[in-house]
Amino acid sequence: MFQRNALEKLKEWSTSTNRKPLILRGARQVGKTTLVDIFSKSFNKYLYLNLENKEEWEIFENSTSITELLASLFFIKGIPLDEPKVLIFIDEIQNSPKAVAWLRYFYEKAPEYYIIAAGSLLETLIDTQISFPVGRVSYLPVKPFSFSEFILALGEKQITEALKTIPFPEYAHNKLLQQFEKYALIGGMPEIIKNYVERKDVVSLSPIYDELLTSYKDDIEKYSKSHAQTQSLRHVANNIFQRAGNRVKYQGFGNSNYKSREMKDAFVTLEKAFLLNLIFPVTQASLPLTTSYKKAPKLQVLDTGLINYVSGIQEEFFRSKQLTDIYKGKIAEHVVGQELAAGNYLLHQATHFWTKEKTTEAEVDYVYPFKGLLIPIEVKAGKSGKLRSLHEYMEEANHKFAVRVFSGKLSITKAYTRTKKEYHLLNLPFYLVHKIEEYLNWFINKAAIGD
Repeated sequence: MFQRNALEKLKEWSTSTNRKPLILRGARQVGKTTLVDIFSKSFNKYLYLNLENKEEWEIFENSTSITELLASLFFIKGIPLDEPKVLIFIDEIQNSPKAVAWLRYFYEKAPEYYIIAAGSLLETLIDTQISFPVGRVSYLPVKPFSFSEFILALGEKQITEALKTIPFPEYAHNKLLQQFEKYALIGGMPEIIKNYVERKDVVSLSPIYDELLTSYKDDIEKYSKSHAQTQSLRHVANNIFQRAGNRVKYQGFGNSNYKSREMKDAFVTLEKAFLLNLIFPVTQASLPLTTSYKKAPKLQVLDTGLINYVSGIQEEFFRSKQLTDIYKGKIAEHVVGQELAAGNYLLHQATHFWTKEKTTEAEVDYVYPFKGLLIPIEVKAGKSGKLRSLHEYMEEANHKFAVRVFSGKLSITKAYTRTKKEYHLLNLPFYLVHKIEEYLNWFINKAAIGD
């Protein structure tokens, strides 16, 4: 069992004075059940309930009071009802709408119990077949492994300690960059990480990638409301990995004849299942964010490792000297997006990129809200790379701070727009993206002292 960063969020939840039942949300096989198993070690007793089990399902369906429900659950698990500090995990909760309804009563009538729920198909059922008790539950997204979790899984204690040092020590740069390239190659799916840690063999991962993809495609009919939607969902699922990192249009997606509305519905459904994320642009260089939904979004999928497998570009990784040379730079940009998303535990705080209002030529990979500023983040090739779009952004920005993510060493330099407007540029190595908040603090303070 590997340590996950989300454990800290679970600890915060467990010590909250107004603790509510917690719903774990995320794609299948990102490690929700394992996460709770690890967390359960800090409790006196742990009740694991799976509502695919008929006996446990019937208890939720047939109980007439919260007292009866708790007495029945504790009885079948052989645990005294007065046992203190008990964690109850209700897995596959989507199988019982009544179990969802009971969450309200756990909150109102039995707040002394720690309740967590999850379900593999939960995302597509929320707000449709199942109605969650509004205001009486909390949510926590669970995602694939981040780079920092990957390092922990590898047992790299020295690297983990080095990453805590700000600014990062130069002597560890080459090793960290090599490890990040491995992470960018294999991705962050838990079963993939487990196998790689045990064997250190990329080739042996192929059957696991294949099983993961098959399981996602097998779920398509469960998400679908009709035969026609099943076909459009399958089409999108079969084409998203090859087009990840690109801007997409619904009409004609994947060289199809599907109508724009059919494709949009399919994308929205798979986004609810956390298999993909549509990143929409903004056209302003300051807060508040105003999303331009009329412009084509970028396609972000669940995991970069799955892209590499489906696209057959593992060999390109081994031949390439730079991460940004691979797949026309899309992998570098995509894995940075995955890292930025990994640290975001707010379900409704979306990722954005920037494009100029009246042209498609100027485009900055990501924008990041930070302390009232909208910081541009550009992913660039190698240790250098032209920054034309970044210059365009900074012409309009109401501040003078920008970030370039690249394979070089950490540094702060000055840059100039085409009109000679000066701004500060944080040159951030790929392996530090997961610590973006800490480094933006360091960067802005350092730049202020320099001025």
